[in-house]
Amino acid sequence: MKIVGFETAEGSRLGVVEGDRVVDLQAIDAGVPSDLKDVLAKSNGDLKPIAELARRAPASALRPLKGLRYALPVANPGKIVCLGLNYLEHAKEGPQRDNIPKYPTLFMRGLNSFVPHLAPLIRPRVSEQLDYEAELVAVIGTRAKHMTLANAASCIAGYTCCNEGSVREFQRHTTQWHAGKNFDSSGSIGPWMVTSDELPELGKGLKIESRLNGNVMQSDNTANMMFPIAETIVYITKGITLDPGDLLVTGTPAGVGHARKPPVWMKAGDTIEIEIEKIGILKNPIEDEK
Repeated sequence: MKIVGFETAEGSRLGVVEGDRVVDLQAIDAGVPSDLKDVLAKSNGDLKPIAELARRAPASALRPLKGLRYALPVANPGKIVCLGLNYLEHAKEGPQRDNIPKYPTLFMRGLNSFVPHLAPLIRPRVSEQLDYEAELVAVIGTRAKHMTLANAASCIAGYTCCNEGSVREFQRHTTQWHAGKNFDSSGSIGPWMVTSDELPELGKGLKIESRLNGNVMQSDNTANMMFPIAETIVYITKGITLDPGDLLVTGTPAGVGHARKPPVWMKAGDTIEIEIEKIGILKNPIEDEK
């Protein structure tokens, strides 16, 4: 099941994608929350009621997918936890090539830094070094603390795509990456969340690719993560409780712009696509900050 957030004249909505149409869940039941985070919290991660609601949708609840004004799959995630240096070849192409991590490299991003599918990414006035990063995102479905390798998969509701865009110049100013990872509208998430039951367990074995203006820049497989999703969840939940609607952004493969000679940065007029097998394509135009 593909669950999508979108905007209408009446406000934010949540839908289920069926072919080239979207089932507007609020048009069937006004009591359904419009934020997937609230749906997951209310149902303890059980999305079967949403699937059943979509199955009995009247024709009046159907909208065309074409022309949809997308919103983020989770409107207001409580936490966005990101991994850096999670693919060996990517770690080798950067400044940490001689310091391969022994533990997951975690950092946080704010909601201000992400836009949805088809919305523009903004290259800031202060730097031309806006880089692309194709990443798989795990959407947390149930409250998780002190998870084990055996039960880590049970807390994941589904998966989506991310362009974890980075302003490299500011990322390198200090040993902490926060500034370069949190510029307004520098990354994107979407287009929707695909539920876990439709994908390989823990998102393993999926082709992941980025394309800039149609040219393949990154191409790898999620099986090549140094710290797979289960191990990462175990590590995080030793000290951080994950809640429904939290996002785990799992790192990018080799081929990013800063490692190319000469470097390749996203610029106004470009289009960047992130495609993950069995999930879909996240697409965004690039604009300069006004």
